[in-house]
Parts: sequence; C-alpha cells; structure tokens
Amino acid sequence: MRVFHAAAGLVIVLALTGCQRTSFGGFGSQDVSAAPAPLQAQPVPSVSSGQLPDPTTSTSQFPSAPTGTPAAGAPGGTQVAAATSALDVTKESMVGNWRVSSAGSSCDMFLTLTNLGSGSRGGTRGCAGELTAMGSWEVAGKQVVLKDRSGNPIARLYKTADARFDGSTNGGQPVSLSR
Repeated sequence: MRVFHAAAGLVIVLALTGCQRTSFGGFGSQDVSAAPAPLQAQPVPSVSSGQLPDPTTSTSQFPSAPTGTPAAGAPGGTQVAAATSALDVTKESMVGNWRVSSAGSSCDMFLTLTNLGSGSRGGTRGCAGELTAMGSWEVAGKQVVLKDRSGNPIARLYKTADARFDGSTNGGQPVSLSR
C-alpha cells in the first residue's frame, strides 16, 4: 500500500512540475514582448474600368465542342455505357486477391487499404501490358481506378456483377476482375 501512495504522490508532483514549466516560457506560453511590427501601407496601381464582352455572342475564345462518337477501342466509348449501368462499389469490398483477365491472358491482382499517395496500395503478379505498372488504386463514385506507381490512371473498371468488374486500360485493352 505504501508503494502505491508513493507512486501516486510522485505522479502528482511530476504533473505539477510540468504545469509550472509551461508558465515560465515553455511550450504553449505566449511572450507579448515579441509581437511583430505592424505592416506599412503600400501604394496600389490605378484600377481601369471597361465593359466586358457579352459571353453569349462571341465564343471565339473557346474551343469547339467535340462531335461524333469515340473511335472503336478508344477509352470512353464503352465506359460511358458501363458507367450508367454500373453497380455501387465500396473500397472495403475491393480488398483482397482478384483474378485479372486482360489481353487474352490472366494474372493476379492484390488490393489493400494501405495508403499510397492519393490511393491505396495494390499490385499485380504475372500480368502483361499496362497492368505491370500498377501500384495503387482508388474508388471514385461507381468507378475503380487502377494507377501506376506515379499515381497516373492506367485503367478504369465498373462493377458489373457481385464479384466481377469490367473496364479497359488507357490503351483501350479490355480488363476484367473476378474472384
């Protein structure tokens, strides 16, 4: 019992000693004598006035809107359709081992929740093409974005079934993930 009382007393003394230190200029104390000097006013250049052009009449400063449909194999054509019919996806449901089918071959992909840059750490084993550079991934809405080790997107996938994701690489190569 004596040891307990001695330890409790020591803790109280140390706590009070810590409180006294901050009041004598330690962390958290404020020294009013070192306040910065006020800033001096600076001259301001003259302000010009004029009428801005009407944005609805002159569009020469803007590029023309794209027309037509994307070329076959271009990323975006099939992805727009996939995005509208995609199922909801959560980051937690993506974690683990996936079987990847791409370019007529299959390989393995591992996804974790460990942070890496703007995404989470991931990697492939035995893959060919753009997927060999995969280093991270993230969920953006209903889309799963696979990224290279520099954080640049290399593929975009959408959930099409309970344990299946389909999409394409930036080069237009189809990619499927399944468990």
